[in-house]
Amino acid sequence: MKNRMWWAAGLSVAALVVSAATAPFAAAEPADFYTPPTELPAGDNGDLIRSEPTPLLLSVPGSNGPWPATATKIMYRSEDATGAPVAVTGTYLEPTNPWTGQGARPLVASAVGTHGQGDQCAPSKLFNTGLEYRFPTDVMVGYESIWVNMLLLNGIAVVVTDYDGLGTPGDHTYVNRAAEAHAVLDSVRAAQQLPNTSIPDNGPVGLWGYSQGGGAAAAATELKPSYAPELDLKGTYAGAPPADLEATLEQIDGTFLTGLIGYALNGIVAQYPDVEPLLDAEINDRGRAMLAATKNQCVGETGLQFAFQKTSEFTKSGESLSVVLDRLPVAQGILAEQKIGNLTPTSPVLIQHGRADDIVPFDQGQELAREWCSNGATVQFSVNELPSVAPGVALGHLAPYITGTPESIGYMIDRFNNVPAPSNC
Repeated sequence: MKNRMWWAAGLSVAALVVSAATAPFAAAEPADFYTPPTELPAGDNGDLIRSEPTPLLLSVPGSNGPWPATATKIMYRSEDATGAPVAVTGTYLEPTNPWTGQGARPLVASAVGTHGQGDQCAPSKLFNTGLEYRFPTDVMVGYESIWVNMLLLNGIAVVVTDYDGLGTPGDHTYVNRAAEAHAVLDSVRAAQQLPNTSIPDNGPVGLWGYSQGGGAAAAATELKPSYAPELDLKGTYAGAPPADLEATLEQIDGTFLTGLIGYALNGIVAQYPDVEPLLDAEINDRGRAMLAATKNQCVGETGLQFAFQKTSEFTKSGESLSVVLDRLPVAQGILAEQKIGNLTPTSPVLIQHGRADDIVPFDQGQELAREWCSNGATVQFSVNELPSVAPGVALGHLAPYITGTPESIGYMIDRFNNVPAPSNC
């Protein structure tokens, strides 16, 4: 199994390098697919609204179809944090390779890490192009394709949500616990409704995510018993989950990813408009410009434009935005709603976190594991001991995702093969 996994990993990385170097960029996706109906069709969360074949940049023609997968773009019904119906887009990937493990072909819902807040950053668009670039500095690479391909090459089907408001109209509700969890769980329901796939409509499911995606996968895992009890969830991988949004915003401040605070605040205002006048009264013109700019950027441009700036430069009082939010009761209530760990998963979870993580504080993953363990969940908490390198540039955050791959991929395959789940609770 390990040899097969590393063979798949090597081919995945090779395909990424070769295809990116030799294939022309695909044409931009037509905007009309991402425009929902004026009124969403009546139905249940997870119901398909529309679907269509979509080309993959990282694809090689084969006798059994495109390798490593055939892709279908989907739009499906979901629910935002307030319970209002929303249309969300995503991509279903049908593997060319067979599933050689136990039972029916499994499905993993992949929740991507931070891509940005502009519609051009949607993962479903990056699967087609591999790279998003707008002059002069807006750049985004579809980096999650590496891990998606590792799953596909092991015969595991994958569905990747774009999240609420990323690609579709409206602002992406970045790191909103409920909205992201709903988008992830409903992507599974939508994929299971697609015709002519090799996954059963009630088959085994896994959840996968790192960073923003780790928080989304973790939130989906603990909301699953109440929101999607019918899903046969076998296990979850949640890497570096921002379980405490307030603490994460404080740690990010002054790093290469300071601008991600703009994503979070824009998402809060989009979901809770009553906050907007309170926030506007606290920020200065530079802060308003930061919020307006980040609303339409991918993470590469956001990093380049706002790297190592302090949010105290964006407020009238000279206080950090964390301090400002701390004295706004409405904001404190909203941040408290984003806390992950107050509910209990009923399926196994692997949490990975780097001790030297310079973006999402290590103790968040540790505390999340403790909270879930104390409530009787089956949790494996894996510590990455890589040393701190250039704190603030996000290397301490990104490197554990890469070095933790053998454990995370192996963990997911084992869950589908009904291997007893490890736990160090």
